Amino acid sequence: MKRSLVLVAAAVLLAGCGGGGGGEPAPQQSGGAPAKVTLEWWHLSTGEPLKSLWAQRAKEFEAKNPHVTIKATVLENEAYKAKLTTITQSGNAPDLFASWGGGVLKQQIDAGLVKDISADVADVLPNFTPAALSAYQLDGKTYGLPTDIGMVGFWYNKKLFEKAGITEPPTTWAAYLEDVKKLKAAGIVPIALAGKEKWPGHYYWAYLAMRIAGLDALKQAATDHDFTKPDFVAAGQQLKALADLQPFQKGFLGAAYSTPDGQSATVSNGKAAMELMGQWAPSVQKDSGKGLGDDLGFFPFPAVEGGKGQAGDAFGGGGGLAVGADAPKEAVDFVKFMTEMGNHTKAVESGGVLPVLKGEESAVKDANLKQVATMLAGATGYQLYLDQAYPPAVGQQVNDSTAELIAGTKTPEEVGADISEVAKTEG
Repeated sequence: MKRSLVLVAAAVLLAGCGGGGGGEPAPQQSGGAPAKVTLEWWHLSTGEPLKSLWAQRAKEFEAKNPHVTIKATVLENEAYKAKLTTITQSGNAPDLFASWGGGVLKQQIDAGLVKDISADVADVLPNFTPAALSAYQLDGKTYGLPTDIGMVGFWYNKKLFEKAGITEPPTTWAAYLEDVKKLKAAGIVPIALAGKEKWPGHYYWAYLAMRIAGLDALKQAATDHDFTKPDFVAAGQQLKALADLQPFQKGFLGAAYSTPDGQSATVSNGKAAMELMGQWAPSVQKDSGKGLGDDLGFFPFPAVEGGKGQAGDAFGGGGGLAVGADAPKEAVDFVKFMTEMGNHTKAVESGGVLPVLKGEESAVKDANLKQVATMLAGATGYQLYLDQAYPPAVGQQVNDSTAELIAGTKTPEEVGADISEVAKTEG
């Protein structure tokens, strides 16, 4: 059996949850007792409330299954992705691992590293919302179960907006750029950005491409590998227009996301007016800084005048759990346990994740998260994070190129050409 690693994603992903079966029967020791199994579980929930919730969930699973030991390793986003890439490139898959779905999961499936769990989870599939489940299904088969779903948008400090004379969040990109200027004029840092980690920066280029070129253009680019078209260049030009305003905190190019001096804490401690981030932002802000309380607000990414994309199109993703091809039966059992209504709803109530199961909506307590859930429910279209929707090398190039554009070392045209070059190689 291949190296037993068990991975799970969260902080921005996972979701807690309860019990079932599946897979091959566990091997028996003499006397009829199941053979002992150790599952190593890596996940992304480095902050509360999920870190403690997942630890509690593992203990509960062990109590129900005394022959199972779960070893948890908690990794932040970039370290997790790097570790998973190294493992899968060696031809070994973890027993259980976090997945955002999309092109990355497909590549793992094509390499024969992921178990088809369709039969094992057939009894629980009707419990999930179609939007949450779709990222883990390919060609009619199921390769994982979702634990979170959401969207990226702007989380902002109402008090700082008011101080700058901004009475309501902007609904157009032109108005957004004007508001950035107003914040700067008031002596307020407009935006916090984790420039070191790159993935938060790609949200800007991706959303601008969605608004200007439209969802169909992003899907087409996955096929023709051409990111040099005028609309993609225009997305880069608009991001450059933002970067030229120097809206980010001092030292942003070396800043991480969730550290005490990173992007999240900068907003949480009132040192920047906003950040573009996913539905997990409030919980990470509370964990990394003082927290804004009632001063924290949310607004969707603005429409771009003349763009082909719909203002109601959402960008984001969630998290899910996939099972390695050679994993024991207990790995599937744990996935079902984590996504059982009784367990998962506790994670929703904590504010750590949003509903993936039908009927969980009432468990969302936070007003801002209710707003996110409502917008998501009424979204006119949905685009998975580009660094997950596209093959890994292409997604990484999107992140790298966006970082170079923001830093001023590459032009919008060079960004399109560099991503296209990698896409053609991968294609």
